[in-house]
Amino acid sequence: MNQQVIDLDRTLRARATRVIPGGMWGHQNAPRLPEGYPQYFSRAEGCRTWDANGREYIDFICGWGPMILGYNDADVEAAAADQRKRGDAMNGPSERLVELAELVVETVPHADWAMFSKNGTDATTACITIARSGTGRRKVLVARGAYHGAIPWCTPSVAGVTEEDRAHLIHYDYNDLASLETAVEQAKGDLAAILVSAFKHDLGKEHVLPNSAFARRARELADEADAALIVDDVRAGFRLDLGGSWELVGVRPDLAAWSKAIANGHALAAVTGNNRFREGATRIFTTGSFWTSSVSMAAAIATIRKLRDTGAIAHMKAMGQRFRDGLEAQAKRHGLAIRQSGPVQMPVVLFDDDADRRIGNAFCQEALARGVYLHPAHTMFLSAAHQQADIDTALAATDEAMAAVARR
Repeated sequence: MNQQVIDLDRTLRARATRVIPGGMWGHQNAPRLPEGYPQYFSRAEGCRTWDANGREYIDFICGWGPMILGYNDADVEAAAADQRKRGDAMNGPSERLVELAELVVETVPHADWAMFSKNGTDATTACITIARSGTGRRKVLVARGAYHGAIPWCTPSVAGVTEEDRAHLIHYDYNDLASLETAVEQAKGDLAAILVSAFKHDLGKEHVLPNSAFARRARELADEADAALIVDDVRAGFRLDLGGSWELVGVRPDLAAWSKAIANGHALAAVTGNNRFREGATRIFTTGSFWTSSVSMAAAIATIRKLRDTGAIAHMKAMGQRFRDGLEAQAKRHGLAIRQSGPVQMPVVLFDDDADRRIGNAFCQEALARGVYLHPAHTMFLSAAHQQADIDTALAATDEAMAAVARR
């Protein structure tokens, strides 16, 4: 029986290599993870996933971020199912489009309007385009090492990318005022936008929250140049503050990009903006065949309302802190040095003296073998479905995993 289970994932991988370049694309390619991670999954519920082999995991990736209320949330799925009976992708949007836009504008303090699409890259790209349309300028400031999507202007890969694709990007260092000011000077009157991440979450590095001085200076520089301040809230949106992640530092952007958690796993992204950029947004042409599909919008309405009404963010924060405290105590007990950073509901766990991730990979492999799905370098995610019992069960597994790593 076990051999048959093991073979299912392997068989699917072998079939995929014949019909999919490389067998799988992007960040969900299991070979990018420590050896032994599954590529294919069969189902998910709450904070747990089951791979194609039938193995169950307490999941700290949450579908790479979309699952904020938990997999298969009953209220979200009921709203989606009700809309599916009425229609999804039609000749035009349903009334859910207007209802969702109204709810987003009501929820997000900086937002006077909202537009929708499907992926985070759609949203960040639209923000850049709207900023250029609204200002008539070209240069966009981006932080070194930041991730804003997977198309030529911003992808971390250089394959198939030309210099012209990034000709009008100027780089600065996140949280570095002097670096940001220098980048503004380099724009030489051609500044369309300053693009910032919700916080610094570069792959394999400690996560750093924005300091208030940096956030305020970014706002001032954008205002002085009559440029757009854009917050990329694709990864963090709705997990830190319902009004937008930079509400925590008291700075509001002109434009913001949202996706991942907005519809609890249903494909949706959003751009929010203020009236300064309403006309610029009106002028651009951006569209997609599925950008007005109603099922995901119904799911988003249910998701945002439930986040608002249930205190989900506070719960995720409490569970994240419990997990962080437990890992810290375990590391000390087993003589391992770890660095935990980022918001507690969006953690990253790195080991000291581990440039090649040998220790981190070993820890994640040991945790996986005990039914806990972690990542050795990427932002992880908690959902509102993670309960105290789940955290404690996960910590029992990570304690054994750390002990195993220490013995190595």
